[in-house]
Amino acid sequence: MITVMGILHRCIMGTLPWVPEPLMRRLSSRYIAGETLPQALDVIGTNASRGFAGVLDILGEGIEDEAAAREALAAYKQAATELGAAGLDCYVSVKPTHFGLSISPALARDLYAELAEHCRGLGQTMRVEMEDHPTTDATLSLFHSLREQFDHVGIVLQSRLLRTPDDIQALGSEAMDVRMVKGIYLEPESVAHCDRGLIQDAYVQCCRQLWSAGHRVALATHDGPLAERCLAVANELELTPDRLEFEVLLGVQEALWKRWQQAEHKVRVYVPYGPEWRSYSERRLRKNPEILGHVMRNLLR
Repeated sequence: MITVMGILHRCIMGTLPWVPEPLMRRLSSRYIAGETLPQALDVIGTNASRGFAGVLDILGEGIEDEAAAREALAAYKQAATELGAAGLDCYVSVKPTHFGLSISPALARDLYAELAEHCRGLGQTMRVEMEDHPTTDATLSLFHSLREQFDHVGIVLQSRLLRTPDDIQALGSEAMDVRMVKGIYLEPESVAHCDRGLIQDAYVQCCRQLWSAGHRVALATHDGPLAERCLAVANELELTPDRLEFEVLLGVQEALWKRWQQAEHKVRVYVPYGPEWRSYSERRLRKNPEILGHVMRNLLR
């Protein structure tokens, strides 16, 4: 049965491309740091003063031009350099298609390797992001290739995908840093769990599997009850504090950040910025009911 809220949701989602730029900027300002690196550094610095570490992401994906991919590399190298100069506890995190994976896996691997070398010189970690399921094989192949040369590079895995337990097994016995997410991409039933409960159960099981294999896990979630289930597993396995942290999105459910911080867990805030802010904003608005409600209230005024 179609609800009134469902109808409103569809209507507003259909009008997002026509929302005026000033209004979209105002709505997105709570979860996007801005268009420039100085703006992002300011947000990361403010969060650091409150005791939160950071993750820096330059918005942009689906690059289909090599020159644009190389421009992205230059931007990430500059960001890593300035994070180091500012003494901020923050690493850079890059989507594979931002480095041209859809053009050439070899190109993406070369750009990641150059960034990894740069970050290693700065004493920083970095992370390879994960996108939708058609890119998973190429992303994991790229990651394993990088790990042959760099031990400070982490990966992202999605509990939504049916294949993830096998991908965890393939990580091997060397301790790695894994960001565990549910996965925001709507995938077909042939490759993914489509039921919310199954995705949550898989998340807990994947965390158990990762920890049992000796890996470090960044719990990327704003699902309080799910986090409690994962912490129960961590307690059961008697993990040391350095084996887990929380990673949260800028502007989303800050009460949870503080709760986990007060429980003496490390919390990192994922800070995106860049000129591609509008397309990112629309994706977040489609996925986050809380932000959608904010949009509806502003449009009705």
